Amino acid sequence: MEQWNGRYYAPLVVEVTDQDDGKQVRTILERRLGVSRKLLSQVKQTEHGLTLNEERVYTTAIAKSGDTIRLRMEQEESEDILPQPLPIEIVYEDDDLLIVNKPAGMIVHPTHGHYTNTLANGVVHHWKQRGERVRFRPIHRLDEETSGLVAIAKTSYVHQQLSEQLQAGTVMKLYRAYVYGVPVPTAGTINEPIDRDNEQPHLRVVRQDGYPSVTHYEVIASYPGMEGTAAASVRLKLETGRTHQIRVHMRHIGCPLIGDKFYGMEHGRIEAWELAAGRHALHAEILGFVHPIKKVPMEWQAPLPVELASLEKLLGMNGN
Repeated sequence: MEQWNGRYYAPLVVEVTDQDDGKQVRTILERRLGVSRKLLSQVKQTEHGLTLNEERVYTTAIAKSGDTIRLRMEQEESEDILPQPLPIEIVYEDDDLLIVNKPAGMIVHPTHGHYTNTLANGVVHHWKQRGERVRFRPIHRLDEETSGLVAIAKTSYVHQQLSEQLQAGTVMKLYRAYVYGVPVPTAGTINEPIDRDNEQPHLRVVRQDGYPSVTHYEVIASYPGMEGTAAASVRLKLETGRTHQIRVHMRHIGCPLIGDKFYGMEHGRIEAWELAAGRHALHAEILGFVHPIKKVPMEWQAPLPVELASLEKLLGMNGN
């Protein structure tokens, strides 16, 4: 990673054009880079955080055509996260982003009583080995038992930009699930609000006073199954990102995920399917968004993990 004086990340550089002549530095940065007021407030506190032609300035300084504005963010570290050598599958990495394929059974971020063996511990160790000082900033999270792609920002600006893309619904997140039953119709949208279960607050339920939640789905394959129980492979796209959203919505339409210990089948589970999956059968398969620095659309895909590939094979065999 390019550094400046060993204290800052590589600067964001804006060349002032005729269109921006006479405007305040703050206005130019907001218009050209989409920099938030919060980030500007942080950056201007440091000696070289905000400069105009390499001179430290206030955000209200007036720029002229031909001037150069540089925004430098101080390097940060996640000092509260213990570096730990863990097997981390890196799908993509540059100075700004890290995309990893998280295995099932791994928590994304340390929580109370669970401070090690998380994705964060492994990523922080990876950066330490590379000599990088970076704070762990996941853009989104996956449940412990959900496998697949997770995006991690390496600077506060990239985190802000990707968070805004998430809010705007322009981040593509496609999931693969294996469920009991076959959804009818085979493609559609589940638009049902979700909130906590009053009796079991750690769980979520569909309830009319809940938060708006929208899941789009499409059946990829259906399997006659065994013991009179059908199954399906389903691709899902999230329009919102509520906790346990896919699992709750699929249960709501009568097609709970195979292997789901909280939202799965209450009766009629197929033991062979449950054992093959070993956990709820959900995988974050495809992730795509516009790179905040390169300004180009990028997309990544994570193949099915071994256990879900085995489940798919088993379902196909039972269907013959």
